Amino acid sequence: MKTLFLALCLTATPALAQQQPVQPPPRVIVTAGEGIVKRAPDRVWVTVGAESRGRTAPEAQKLNVDAMTAVLDKIRAAGIAADAIQTTGVSLNPEFDFQNGKQTLRGYVARNQVQIRVDDMQKVGDILSAAVGTGATNVSGLRFDLKNRDAAESDALRMAVRDSRRRADAAASGASVEIGGVVRIEDQGVSDVMPPMPMARTMAMPAAAPVPVEGGEIEIRARVTVTYAIK
Repeated sequence: MKTLFLALCLTATPALAQQQPVQPPPRVIVTAGEGIVKRAPDRVWVTVGAESRGRTAPEAQKLNVDAMTAVLDKIRAAGIAADAIQTTGVSLNPEFDFQNGKQTLRGYVARNQVQIRVDDMQKVGDILSAAVGTGATNVSGLRFDLKNRDAAESDALRMAVRDSRRRADAAASGASVEIGGVVRIEDQGVSDVMPPMPMARTMAMPAAAPVPVEGGEIEIRARVTVTYAIK
């Protein structure tokens, strides 16, 4: 009985193998595509801060509060909404002099900085000048942006897919084959190429002298990898 069962198993194995033939790998073409969209920025982010010194901590803090309040009042008067102003740093620290190996308290320094969103490119220079002329001691972190960034990124992504199809068509033509449908699209992400940033200004200037700010262009790049079936 055992011999008969073994013989049945051995004869069944080839039959199972015939029922499950090995499938050849699908024929595909894989190409990369890139889409580039250039837009003039219509939004600016900038950080404005005030630094004050006093012999005591309360004195330094009061001077800084007065200075920053004047700066914020000026910024709001220029048309910047409350939701476009965000405090990003507040600090109060002692300062020391070192002489003959001894540490002597010199006083205190208080700092306050805010990030401002400016939605009118024409106002950027005037706002920066007004802030510095009112009491701001540093301007930094100028960053250009787009209000409708999603639309620009979508345009770049569409261009990237079209670019990959152009490359696939060229490859298929060279190989004398015909492209079928899309098997897979891999989004490789979107990156920005920003215009050069102006140098930060840390010295006082007359409020009547607007800071020249040129937005240039923001370049948004999207990259994809697309797999196409071959008919």
